[in-house]
Amino acid sequence: MASSTHVSVGISQQFPCSYLADKKEQLLIIQESFLDPLLFERLLQLGFRRSGDSIYKPRCPSCNACMPLRVPVDTFIPSRKQKRTLSKNRDLTVHWVEESLEEHYQLYEKYIKLRHFDGPMYPPSRSQYDHFVRCDWAPPAFLELRLSGRLIAVAVTDILPSSLSAIYSFFDPEYDQRSLGCQLILTQLSQAKSLGKSFVYLGYQIDENRKMRYKRLYRPYQILTASGWECDTNPPS
Repeated sequence: MASSTHVSVGISQQFPCSYLADKKEQLLIIQESFLDPLLFERLLQLGFRRSGDSIYKPRCPSCNACMPLRVPVDTFIPSRKQKRTLSKNRDLTVHWVEESLEEHYQLYEKYIKLRHFDGPMYPPSRSQYDHFVRCDWAPPAFLELRLSGRLIAVAVTDILPSSLSAIYSFFDPEYDQRSLGCQLILTQLSQAKSLGKSFVYLGYQIDENRKMRYKRLYRPYQILTASGWECDTNPPS
């Protein structure tokens, strides 16, 4: 199939923001039948994200709270707390799976019902899950964490020429004490390094939303601003 050299960009109607109360959201949207991986990665560098077959980027009329964040793999230094998370999860095994399994969906459904029953993804459904996970032109990989063979966490991940892009993560709430959300990011970072990638894209940092501001904990990170990617200079604590 021929490589894409350009894309058509549309803009959505305004709708209530999923993350900030009393705000309106509007998106730039790219929906192509095929995108070359290099072009897709270039769009990530410009602040776009993927959901299903669609590429999007917030372009809200009165808000710029969504800030794309990526972590340079070679310079990442885990904090003391992250090192403790790695230590208590040493008994987990890591697996890459090329397609979504029924086991993955069952874990996702449990996660949404118990952890995000007050959010926009509740109630979970198979069609909803397939819509944002599947991509015809770039099928994602599924990073599994297992405990004695039992699936307890999954990170849906795009593997690109120079980076990994974290699409969505979910885990078994019964294992809250293991900080599995953090562990999945740490595992993506270590896997990216072993694969020779330069960055892990973590999505949008939203400082005003308690559930969406954790990404600054992975340092040193880079935030995309109007001037380009700016580096965080604070050392990990």
